[in-house]
Parts: sequence; structure tokens; C-alpha cells
Amino acid sequence: MSMRVLVADDSSTMRKIILRALTAVGANDATEAADGTEAISLFKPGAYDLVLTDWNMPGKTGLEVVQAIRAQDAKVPIMMVTTEAEKDRVVQAISAGVTDYLIKPFTADALREKLQKHVAG
Repeated sequence: MSMRVLVADDSSTMRKIILRALTAVGANDATEAADGTEAISLFKPGAYDLVLTDWNMPGKTGLEVVQAIRAQDAKVPIMMVTTEAEKDRVVQAISAGVTDYLIKPFTADALREKLQKHVAG
């Protein structure tokens, strides 16, 4: 299955972990963004099947990334992968248009389960 994924996280280690999990579920076509500003500049409607973004990044935050992507594309699934677990933050992200939410630290299985939901769906 060919799936194009945009991964935005300022931690190169976290991007590697996410890319490994994507490969494990058969999504081998991933583009990395080192911050929110880069993610927004890389995103084009129809270019990606899934976006994974961190919340806390330099430049633009994950929330700003979600808002910018939603302004261009209402349908692409966006997963927030973050340490921000407070209820008001989760509500903020969902209000901005996040499709799914994964709290760091997470297990490879938890990430794989969420990814499979979007890869299959």
C-alpha cells in the first residue's frame, strides 16, 4: 500500500521512531519536517494521505500546523503526537481539526494501532 505521510517533529529521534512505525505498517513514503513552519510550507492539498505533527515545535506550533492545513484541506487525517495531555489541550486540538491524538511517550504498538486505523481507513 502506498501512503504519503508528512511527519512534523522538531526531534530527529522522534521522527525516526515514527518513520520506523510507518514502515512497519507499510507506509514507506514519508516526508520529514523539522518544525511547524517547514511542515506548513511542505503541505499541499492532495500531496499527503496522513499528517503527523508534534505540538511543541519552534516556528509554528502543531496547533498552528493543524489550522494551516485545515484551511487548505478539510479531509486529510491529522494525528497530533505530543506530550500535551491536559484535557483543554486535547479539546483545543480537536476543535482545530485533529483526527486523532497520541500521547508521548507511547509504545510502538500504540502508534502502530493508530496508524493502521488511518492506513486501512
